[in-house]
Amino acid sequence: MAAGIDDISIYIPRLYVDASDFANARGLDPGKLERGLGIGQMAIVDTNQDPACLASNACLKVMQKNKLTPDKIGRLYVATESSFDESKAMNSYVIGMLEQVYGEGTFGHCGGIECKFACVSGSYALYDNTNWIRAGESENKYALVVVSDIAKYDLGSSGEVTQGAGAIAMLLNDNPRLLAFDPKVTSTSIKNEYDFYRPFGKETPIVHGQYSNLLYLIQVKNALTDYKRKVMSTGLIKLKDDETILDHIDYLNMHLPYSNMGKKALAYLVRHEWRNLPRWKKIIDEIGMSEPIPKDPRGTIESVLADAEFMANDHQFTKLFTNTEKYVELYESKLASSLIASKMIGNLYTASLYLGFRSSLEFEYQKGINLNGKRVGFCSYGSGASAMIFSGVIQPEYEQVVKEMNIEAEIGPRTKLSLEEYEELHENKRAPDDNIRSANKEFILVDVKTSPESKGERHYAFID
Repeated sequence: MAAGIDDISIYIPRLYVDASDFANARGLDPGKLERGLGIGQMAIVDTNQDPACLASNACLKVMQKNKLTPDKIGRLYVATESSFDESKAMNSYVIGMLEQVYGEGTFGHCGGIECKFACVSGSYALYDNTNWIRAGESENKYALVVVSDIAKYDLGSSGEVTQGAGAIAMLLNDNPRLLAFDPKVTSTSIKNEYDFYRPFGKETPIVHGQYSNLLYLIQVKNALTDYKRKVMSTGLIKLKDDETILDHIDYLNMHLPYSNMGKKALAYLVRHEWRNLPRWKKIIDEIGMSEPIPKDPRGTIESVLADAEFMANDHQFTKLFTNTEKYVELYESKLASSLIASKMIGNLYTASLYLGFRSSLEFEYQKGINLNGKRVGFCSYGSGASAMIFSGVIQPEYEQVVKEMNIEAEIGPRTKLSLEEYEELHENKRAPDDNIRSANKEFILVDVKTSPESKGERHYAFID
């Protein structure tokens, strides 16, 4: 049985920080932020917004767009790493909000959980619900998988410039108009790591940036190796001697903690895949530099990062490689369109991969490209650490969904924050009702109880 994404909707908070303003205030080079990280704006939540609000608004949009009533939804999963309760699942908050619109008890039949594994959890949620559909248990109902997060880092930290916020709701069924997932090829790689984590009681994460970036690359590479084994053993893809698996994937979507990390990840995977092919000699000849090799043959992350000479040479090699004609051609055709939205919004954690997918659909369609039958690869990563790689094929009916996509219109008018306003919001110095923008046809957080008998209880309202 087929299973996949029938439609997709986004909800992005309308406050933002301009990266150039931010850089100037922090004494950074604005050009470096844009060129080096690919950052233009960072979406910021208002005082009356939290991850559950964002998720509910994305769900409502996709349901209203498709004229769906609650009886048509069989499952509702929320994937997030911005959870605010250690027991009560975020999908229950979302159901409570949706029932303010559709009626009390209308989602009572709808199963689901909150999924957590850093930024990869949305992909595990998709996998679970895809298999629910394939198993024939959906009874002609849809699954709603929502990825929702607020990426927030300490003031003055290296990660502060990679913040963002938003939610994406994906509607899944057994006859998807948009994309059908390839069966039996989803591949994972997992390892116990402390590259990025957020202990109990801490609002912002502890980040080992260089370590996490390299771990991301290695874990995704490991998952890709297993994906290649599976697609060949199932016969989904047949490789010739001079081909790589990436030659058979038309579009790639990468996890995007910042836009240009996608470009780095693609370069890393391509180097891994091309290294033993005839084309690699031509690449080396064009670069005029041999590919660097770490001094320590074990190649552990710790040994690689400690090898300053290798790191410098590898950085130079990567820079030269990404400027070669073959890489530029591959980057422009398979990845570039997926990075556009990220530059406008920032890091969405669990939602960043799917924002990339949403971005790729819109901007490739605008080029006039026929997307029917194109294979899309998803390279998902979550710190802690796990990678997941899977793929799907764009369906003949895709245009019904894609032709209406306009990310700027879907976000709506935005309000640029001053640095003072941003820091007040960041440090929680304003009460929920001291919001900057007025809500319109959306869910908002009304209050959070502080009394001992109901501490932490959150109340929401739909503003019509």
